[in-house]
Amino acid sequence: MNSEAGLDTSDSGGGQAKKQPLLLRVPHIQRKSRFPNLTLVLAACAACIGGTFQYGYNISVINAPTKPVQSFINETWIHRYGTHIQEGILTLLWSVIVSVFTLGGFIGASVGGMLAIRFGRKGALLLNSVFALLASLLMGLSYPTGVFELLIVGRFLIGLNAGIGICVQPLYLGEIAPKSLRGAMAMGTSIFITGGILTGQVVGLKELLGGDDYWPILLSTSCIPAILQFLILPWFPESPRYLLIDKGDDIQCSKALKQLHGSESYHYEREDMEQERVAMLGVKPKKPWELFMDPNLRWQLLTIMLLNCAQQLNGINAIYFYANYVFTRAGIPVEKIPYITIGTGACECLTALTCGLLVESLGRRILIIGGYSLMTVWCALLTVTLTFQDANPWVPYLSMSCVFAFILSFGLGPGGVTNILNTELFTQPARPAAYMIGGSVNWLSFFFIGMIFPFIVNGLQQYCFLVFLVNCCLVAIYIFFTVPETKNKTFLQIEQEFQALYGSKRNAEDASVGNLSELLNTADM
Repeated sequence: MNSEAGLDTSDSGGGQAKKQPLLLRVPHIQRKSRFPNLTLVLAACAACIGGTFQYGYNISVINAPTKPVQSFINETWIHRYGTHIQEGILTLLWSVIVSVFTLGGFIGASVGGMLAIRFGRKGALLLNSVFALLASLLMGLSYPTGVFELLIVGRFLIGLNAGIGICVQPLYLGEIAPKSLRGAMAMGTSIFITGGILTGQVVGLKELLGGDDYWPILLSTSCIPAILQFLILPWFPESPRYLLIDKGDDIQCSKALKQLHGSESYHYEREDMEQERVAMLGVKPKKPWELFMDPNLRWQLLTIMLLNCAQQLNGINAIYFYANYVFTRAGIPVEKIPYITIGTGACECLTALTCGLLVESLGRRILIIGGYSLMTVWCALLTVTLTFQDANPWVPYLSMSCVFAFILSFGLGPGGVTNILNTELFTQPARPAAYMIGGSVNWLSFFFIGMIFPFIVNGLQQYCFLVFLVNCCLVAIYIFFTVPETKNKTFLQIEQEFQALYGSKRNAEDASVGNLSELLNTADM
């Protein structure tokens, strides 16, 4: 590779190599507007099917067997102790079965970044599938063995799998995607989450595996995505960026890039990686606590923590909670409501696909600010329509429209773009730790909203949406004033822009030099 670089690696203060922008000359290759290579798409699907698909699937699939599992626990209790289980203990056990998934997810997100560094992105995903297989086995054996405690252990393990997957899989997607398609590729995370939710809703229908006799099979189906990942993912390469920057394996990096992007198109991505590699010389992967102590990453870290927290606290859970009530008041028969609920899942899945098509043309800021702004409007309208639900026969239909509009707005903005920004706001040494922090905040917020949500609804009734309205409005304002556009920028360029906006004077000067080098690169091509 023909390149010239001006680099100052002198130590400054902490003894780490000082990062300087690079002046690189790249081969003159005509850049084409193209679709991603088929191998790249298949690699993303192989990662997602055993990654965030499991997260979405296991959130929704547990809703179908509520009564059959509770009956099984009661029967087991009678067999053991000769008496019916108390209602309070039964409710507690079922709550533990459902919520232990969140505990597993939090632990998984906390260790996912370390696994990605130790075993690589692909290696961590393959290792993670072992937890899904073991969880499926334990949950499937709970009924024939008469041990309902296996359900608790199995749900914890599948939560661990989901936590690791939602941390490592977006890392892999963000690092294998070309710069021009990074946002669209990163949308695979949201597409497969919503696809998993929709699949769980469909499989959980009584006509399929939602019947009273099939719940052990239903809870064991998590093994299918894990098996598919075991069979498919090994055929695809490790993250080229991980191979070059973390492992220093130049040959395997080039081989992986050619396989993912084609032998004629991989040069651009290689040049971007080379710039980041040289800029990161002497910088080791950061630990989560080191990110909190780095003033240059303060705003990026605050942003992903806020966005991951807001993703759980923006009202989407309240929307799904009120959906059945709204559909019932609109005159939909109770036995038909599960099919309408599938419609909400399909709606969210379609909006994730739409966001994937729009994110590279409209950019991240427009989608996420617009999404949160529209969600603010729908929260206000839904509060009004629920308050005056009996005022007119058409009001319930307006409430139902607000439900679907809120889901559409969530899928077009916050549901997808949050995962993209988790990847783009950090360079290679900080990215795994950032995912650990962001994922942990996300799971803690998930647990928090699950604990307090019933109290909010019981205390405020339909006025609970006013709380979510304020949250959505504040997040939109924060992003508008704080987060720059990241579309079609390298990770280094994004870092330099944050330093120019919020860093020290010295960092701002470095960022200006980085912008000059970008112009020189453009002129040389």
